[in-house]
Amino acid sequence: MREIVLDTETTGLDPAAGHRIVEIAALELLHHVPTGRTFREYINPERDMPPEAERIHGLSAEFLKDKPVFKAIAPDFVDFIGDARLIIHNAAFDMKFLNAELRGCGLTLLPADRAVCTVTMARHRFPGAQVSLDALCRRFEIDNSARTFHGALLDCELLAEVYLELCGGRQPGLVLETRRLGTPAVVAPLAREARPPRVHPVIPEEEAAHSAMLEKLNNPVWRV
Repeated sequence: MREIVLDTETTGLDPAAGHRIVEIAALELLHHVPTGRTFREYINPERDMPPEAERIHGLSAEFLKDKPVFKAIAPDFVDFIGDARLIIHNAAFDMKFLNAELRGCGLTLLPADRAVCTVTMARHRFPGAQVSLDALCRRFEIDNSARTFHGALLDCELLAEVYLELCGGRQPGLVLETRRLGTPAVVAPLAREARPPRVHPVIPEEEAAHSAMLEKLNNPVWRV
């Protein structure tokens, strides 16, 4: 099962207001496990960078001015994701931007049902709890100490681990895989050592007390 963990960084919150993607990253999973194949591009948004956005991802207009525009990287991006399911944290946000960029390039849009939203998964599993990527990393004890800024590729790497935990974790899957692929276990019977019966001597005082108690019984069955 091939899946693509995907993340974007943008100049703002709404492509309808003229905001653009400035970084895009994707990470390939096979059966929920990263293969090592990734896609990552910085993108010239062909506009200014609002200070509030730069504070989040650390990407300045000066840094991005010599990077390719989205149209230049779009074919490679579309080829990398292929027809795989997309794993995205807050999928509606990224899908909105991706489709705005693809529309501007005259390319086929991505259907909404192709994306799996890990925010929705986390809310179902942990109702009322925080479901930000940082909060989920803390919950699953995933090291996110390198995340000083929001970076698309780093966020994909962290989200791949979070997604695995939301799907049930690595160990259950490995156990099931081992049971399915491995040979049936042969359980040898335990060797049991025969021990001689232990002889417990009767103390005279206890024997006398026991006989006295029996004398108090009316018509005991062993005397019939």
